Amino acid sequence: MASLQSRLLYQLIRYWRRRHPIGEFGPDGYRGVRAAIDRGAAQARLPPGVYREATRAGGVPGEWIHAAGARADKVLLYLHGGGYVAGSPATHRALTAALSREARVRVLALDYRLAPEHPYPAALDDALSAYTWLLNQGFSARSIALGGDSAGGGLTAATLVRLRDTPGASLPAAAFMLSPWADLAGTGESVRTRATLDPMIGGDIAAFGRYYVGPAGDPRDPLISPIHADMRGLPPLLIQVGTREVLHDDAVRLAERVRAGQGRVELEVWDDMIHVFQVFPSLLPEARRAIRRIGQFLQTELA
Repeated sequence: MASLQSRLLYQLIRYWRRRHPIGEFGPDGYRGVRAAIDRGAAQARLPPGVYREATRAGGVPGEWIHAAGARADKVLLYLHGGGYVAGSPATHRALTAALSREARVRVLALDYRLAPEHPYPAALDDALSAYTWLLNQGFSARSIALGGDSAGGGLTAATLVRLRDTPGASLPAAAFMLSPWADLAGTGESVRTRATLDPMIGGDIAAFGRYYVGPAGDPRDPLISPIHADMRGLPPLLIQVGTREVLHDDAVRLAERVRAGQGRVELEVWDDMIHVFQVFPSLLPEARRAIRRIGQFLQTELA
């Protein structure tokens, strides 16, 4: 059963979404979504003992997040969510700070380019540039993990597939995905059946997908929607998803694709949890437990 804190947060987000539907932002709704998310990020503060440093990784802006006790020779390249149209390292600092603390690694949170100004493959190119930059900085592939949430989770899977198919490229040691958006065509049953249960994104995500795909793109391209990709030969994966979200089936089907390719994947389905509940570690005990589990997974795979 969900905690009292989780039930209260669920009702609070539902109330806010009823008062502020995506449609109120007009035809360029992504701009309003960006502004709303950025306003919330401006109120956030790093927890004590966590340090931030702006950087550029292969020409891509980002920031280092380093919790006290984190190892300098292990790094997590983190790709934030936001439907490919919103979000930034600032919007996810509570999560990246908690990940740095629990996994005992430095986190490179990437500020990849956003759609619709920069549709596919801009975000994927930025992720690959940052990963290559880490290797050029002296990190071995075995000391790097990759992770992301929502759109960033799908981008994590696409980055792994692109690396695997690049001659001479080295894959990271492990990766995790939180509620990955792996099917931008929206063919999963939960996109329809759970739209009213998901107060975080509901049915709004389809429009964001069109922004990222672009007018000439194909949402079934495996590097846009990795649910269609050959998932063989990837490093160990951890996927977490909640039962209340429209992307539930994306996560489940992605795990099935990995297993079909004889890959190693752990799928954790969290009862009654909303989309990317892990971004609320200060509020939800479930978020803290989930992040602790990710930390254990990364420490084991990066050892």
